[in-house]
This record gives sequence, structure tokens and C-alpha cells, in this order.
Amino acid sequence: MSEQTALAISALHGYYGESHVLHGMELEVRAGEVVTLLGRNGAGKTTTLRAVMGLLRSRSGSVRVWGKETIGLRPDLVARLGVAFCPEDRGIFASLSVEENMLLPPVIAPGGMAVAEVYELFPRLLERRSSQGTKLSGGEQQMLAVARILRTGARILLLDEPTEGLAPVIVQQIGDLIRTLKDRGYTILLVEQNFHFASTVSDRHYVVEHGAVVEAFKNAELARNADRLTALLGV
Repeated sequence: MSEQTALAISALHGYYGESHVLHGMELEVRAGEVVTLLGRNGAGKTTTLRAVMGLLRSRSGSVRVWGKETIGLRPDLVARLGVAFCPEDRGIFASLSVEENMLLPPVIAPGGMAVAEVYELFPRLLERRSSQGTKLSGGEQQMLAVARILRTGARILLLDEPTEGLAPVIVQQIGDLIRTLKDRGYTILLVEQNFHFASTVSDRHYVVEHGAVVEAFKNAELARNADRLTALLGV
């Protein structure tokens, strides 16, 4: 893991219409880290990812990617800095095959995985390469959603609830995948509600409430703060 800062958020405010959703978000992700945003539904976790990606139109403050200020940049220009967003709804095109879905996003930076390399990482997708999106299980859709962004050349991955609604065996596979990507040098900002899962993949954790960070833990500190986390997350 590098000491270089891949993503830095400072005094970030965000709005949906008249609703003030982010209230001065502050966080940092170093190159090669996996960092989790933990929090209840509606805490502002997904909104933070959308703000980083430039998908939240009304925002102020600072979002720096590799030291470059991105507030005011369009999402496509943020993507060209090597950032990719994998939404909770996965965004799979139902009428397209696995391979067509995978080939759809453009390559925006050098170093993206070739299709053969993606299939090596996701052998299940190779088996289903001709299947339409509607024929895939939830776990297969999640694998495809991640596989699709690995082709683009992005090195900072924003993953929104990748384990939501998945069977335990698939959750374990997603955990294995995240650890593999970390070993390959990817930087990951992960939104999760399940801090037990987060503890198996992440280096550090930020707890979000009402659009702001209220706690920050290193992974080694998670166990002794379990009661505090349970109270904050309502689990």
C-alpha cells in the first residue's frame, strides 16, 4: 500500500434539490487501500460515491483524485482520471449478453483488463458469456457489474453495497474478489452496512451519519468497537 493519496474529500456538501444531504464529508483513501463507508440507510454513503463521480449535480467543497480537484468536472472527465462507479442496482442491460454488457463501456485509461483476463478472474461469467442479463442470478449480475469496470482502466473503484441481497457463499466470493483486486493494486471505496463483511476486506472504516463522518476506525480496532458500531448502525 502506498502513502500516496488517491482520493481526498474535504468539506463536501451535497444536495438533492432543496434537501441538504452531505454535511461537510471528510475522508481520505490512500493508493492501494480498501476503505469502507459504514452507516444506516439514508446516512449519505451512496450520495458520497455519486458526488465523487460527479453524478450529484449540486455539490460544493473539495474532491481530489490523484491530487486533481474534480468539483465542477463532468462524470466522464472524472472517469478519465481513472475512477469507476459500480452502483447498487448494478445497471446490467437486460437484453444484452454477458459479453455485450462487458464490452459496452469505453476504455478510458491504459492498463484495463483484457476480456480473457476478466474471464480468468470470473470463470462463471465465461460459462454465461452468451446469456442475457435477465437470465443471470444476483451474484452473477454483481460479478458482471464489477467485471465491466475493470476493462475501463480505472484504478479507483467505488463499489456501492456489492453484497446486498446475495447468498452467503456469493458474499464470500465477492470478498475474495475484493482482496484479489487489492493485491493487484486497486484502490477501493466500499459502501457497506455489514461491518462483519467489511472487516474481512477493508483496511479502514468511516462511519457516516446525517451526511458526515462521525467515527473512523482502523480494521484492527473494529472488534473492540463492535458495541459502538452496533449502536451507530442499528444492527
